[in-house]
Amino acid sequence: MLQDGKLLIGAGQTQAVLLPNMANRHGLICGATGTGKTVTLKVMAEAFSDLGVPVFLADIKGDLAGCARTGQRTEALDKRLIRLGLDPEAFVYHPFPVRFWDVFGQKGHPVRTTVSEMGASLLARLLDLTDVQAGVLSIVFRVADDKGWLLLDLKDLRAMLSYVTEHAQELLNEYGNVSRQSAGAIQRALLQLEDAGGDVFFGEPDIDLMDWFRCDEKGRGLINILHCEKLYQSPLLYSTFLLWLLAELFEQLPEVGDLEKPKLVFFFDEAHLLFKGAPRALVDKVEQVVKLIRSKGVGVYFITQQPSDVPDAVLAQLGNKVQHALRAYTPNEQKAVRAAAQGFRPNPSFDTLSAIMDLGTGEALVSFLDEKGRPNVVERATILPPQSLMGPIDDARREAEIRFDELFGKYETAVDNESAYEIIHADRQKEAEAAAAAEAEKLAQKERERAEKEKAKEEKAKQAKKKTSASSRVANSALNAVGREIGRSFTRGLLGTLKKLF
Repeated sequence: MLQDGKLLIGAGQTQAVLLPNMANRHGLICGATGTGKTVTLKVMAEAFSDLGVPVFLADIKGDLAGCARTGQRTEALDKRLIRLGLDPEAFVYHPFPVRFWDVFGQKGHPVRTTVSEMGASLLARLLDLTDVQAGVLSIVFRVADDKGWLLLDLKDLRAMLSYVTEHAQELLNEYGNVSRQSAGAIQRALLQLEDAGGDVFFGEPDIDLMDWFRCDEKGRGLINILHCEKLYQSPLLYSTFLLWLLAELFEQLPEVGDLEKPKLVFFFDEAHLLFKGAPRALVDKVEQVVKLIRSKGVGVYFITQQPSDVPDAVLAQLGNKVQHALRAYTPNEQKAVRAAAQGFRPNPSFDTLSAIMDLGTGEALVSFLDEKGRPNVVERATILPPQSLMGPIDDARREAEIRFDELFGKYETAVDNESAYEIIHADRQKEAEAAAAAEAEKLAQKERERAEKEKAKEEKAKQAKKKTSASSRVANSALNAVGREIGRSFTRGLLGTLKKLF
């Protein structure tokens, strides 16, 4: 909640308040399962909304959707407020403006991006490719860029991959070798991504990130809730998607320097998935983005179980920390607790290491930056209760929120514009038609040649027949003449010669 223009998160010996102008210095919320991380996230999101700062957060369990409904006052919450030094009668429970999103378009507005916007590096991580396969994928993207062919969805990428493989010899000198084995491995990985539901994520209309930078008519920042119950079942898709969001924000937003309050606050839940198995180059990129995105007015908050889940280079950029309880039953866990304790500026009133293991649900060690950007001494605090409902909402209420949203209809229907697949398919069709025409012409030529040969053969036969007929007539005439002569000679001989002979 807001108090005197500051974000009140909790209270102990002193109040734990986050200064708006220090909120874009990023932060960390960590602790074991069931210790209250989600409540802290919710309280912070509500306070940012009241401040007029839009929020984006991932809802893995479905209980953050309760931001859309009024919280319920209970006796337990009254007791907590009294411990915090607040009047339960004055504590106002109310709903917050929300906007629901869902990569699969089932429980929120669809969230899409194009393959080109995702880029080769993040896509290679999403497909879990080897270095060689990632190199082939980079060639595919480079060829598409050089030709001006858009890669919008997965069928575009598959078509482009086939094209590059078919023309590998032509492209060798300019782009490098593309082996059929690597191309085949990428194609198989793309099929697996489709089976995991990744095909619905790539396409158009792609998300306009400016739709997250909205406030309602009362000036309260919208709480953009990404429904992740299904998405989280594919951890690699979930983490790559969030990394893409961070990268897109960094690329699109202009430099604004230090502001009185952030333009947007981004919460990464289950942050360990962002870095698990990530190549060093990608971790370096995340570190660079986290460092520089502050000057673009965006605050980034990581939520995870242990500080060690976040690389040291990134952890060093997180100035605002809320540490819930950790349990240490093994040597590795004890080491993690000591590391967490050493990350705070010590408070002489208590031992930080012991306090981390002694915290109850809803309690936390809190250290926010002061007005000069220095970490405050760590305080043991009880976190405020949320002002909205802590829990899920029914499907009817969610559907109503989606349909009455001014954005309804903007992203709901997917479109398939001309891109690499259509261009390559059209070229192949032209080639096929040209080949078919050439084959038809070849067959027609053969038929003409056969007809000409047949005609020549018939002509030859006719000529031969004519010649034979003429010869026959001459011969018959000669025979007739001879016959007549012989007849006459024989008669004469018969009548005279025989008579002379005998």
